[in-house]
Amino acid sequence: MEKTYKIKSSSKINLGLRVLNLRNDNYHNINSLFIEVDLQDIITFIPSSSFSLSCSNNNVPTNKDNTIVKAYELLDKKFNFKNHYKVLLEKHVPIGGGMGGGSSNAAFTLKALNNLYNLKLTQHELCEMSLNIGSDVPFFIDGGVKFVSGRGEIIAKHDAPLINEFYILLIFPDFSVSTSWAYKKIKKKLQHKEYSTKFPALDSKVNWKLFENDFEDIVGSAYPEIFEIKKFMYNNGALYSGLSGSGSTMFGIYNDRNVLEKIKQSISHYNTLIVSPAKK
Repeated sequence: MEKTYKIKSSSKINLGLRVLNLRNDNYHNINSLFIEVDLQDIITFIPSSSFSLSCSNNNVPTNKDNTIVKAYELLDKKFNFKNHYKVLLEKHVPIGGGMGGGSSNAAFTLKALNNLYNLKLTQHELCEMSLNIGSDVPFFIDGGVKFVSGRGEIIAKHDAPLINEFYILLIFPDFSVSTSWAYKKIKKKLQHKEYSTKFPALDSKVNWKLFENDFEDIVGSAYPEIFEIKKFMYNNGALYSGLSGSGSTMFGIYNDRNVLEKIKQSISHYNTLIVSPAKK
C-alpha cells in the first residue's frame, strides 16, 4: 500500500438544465451543459486496518448514505480489498447547493482507489460503475465541459473555445434545496412544456439566452431571493446568470475579473466566491 494519498475533488455548474420526460426507471432524462469548476473538496486516504470516513463538516453523513462510502463499498465488493484506508473529507463545496459535491466525491474516490489498488479499470468502466452511485457521478470521471443527457450517463465533449476566458461568481444563499423535492415539484410541469434541446457553443457568437434552467421557477417560487440575485448579477455586467442544478447556488459568468472583485465587495452580506473553469 502507498503512504497517505491526497486528492482534490472538484465541483460543477450547470449552464442550462432542461428536464425532459420521466423514464421507466423513475429517473428523468435531462439535457444540460456541465462545466467543472475549481471549487474543491480535499479527500485524504490514510492506510488503515479497516475502512472509515470522517468529515470536517458535521452536517455531512459519514455512514452508508455518503457517496464516498458507496464508492468504496462498490469496489470492495467487486475486488475484496485486503488492505484498507481511513478517509478524511475536508468539505468546501456547499451541501444542497446544486454543484455536485457529493457526486464529485464519489467519482474522485473511484479514481483514487483505481490508482491505489492498481485495479486498471478503464474510464468507460469507471463511468458505468459510477452510475450505480448517482446520475451526476459519471461526469466527474473526466470532467471538463460536457453536454450531458439521458439520466446523466450520455456524456459528450462540448465546443468551448473561450471557456478559460470566463470568470464565475458564485453566490450562496442561506438555504439549501433538496434535489428530490425539486424533482417532485417539476413532475407536475413536464406535461405542460415543450423543451428545446439546443445548447450553443461557448464561442464569441454565443447566444446566452438559449441557456435555461427548468428548476429556476420552481425554486424561485419557494425562495424568490434567487430572482433578486439573478437581477443583481445582470445589472452588474454578467454575460449570463442562473441557478446551478436544482440550487441553491446562483452563479454569474463574467469576462473581467477586476469587475468581479468590486461586485464581490458590494455584496458582503452574502457568502460569495470567484472561481474559474477547472484546468484540464
